[in-house]
Amino acid sequence: QVQLVESGGGLVQAGGSLRLSCAASGRTFSSTYTMGWFRRAPGKEREFVAAITGNIGFTSYADSVKGRFTISRDNAKKMVYLQMESLSPEDTAVYYCAAKMQAGKYDYWGLGTQVTVSS
Repeated sequence: QVQLVESGGGLVQAGGSLRLSCAASGRTFSSTYTMGWFRRAPGKEREFVAAITGNIGFTSYADSVKGRFTISRDNAKKMVYLQMESLSPEDTAVYYCAAKMQAGKYDYWGLGTQVTVSS
């Protein structure tokens, strides 16, 4: 099993920045896992934000955050980060960390951290 715990959410003004962290643990977790960030805004479906593959660290982003958000990982610390810049009220959501062993659906999810951007 793998456990994921997000942190770093909070209230920020439009144009501000936040850095989300995701701590991974568990007997089966390894640096080969692909890690992702998703978000769910009020009244909307959960959507993909960013992902980073294991080992090589290839990254991908949703168009809505490209150029503003940066995903990174520290395999030694079993941590994944989401640096968010130029935040807007449209970025307000609960942000979730997720992990998967191979292509397809994500296997493990955190409980989420709330990000609120005020105008």
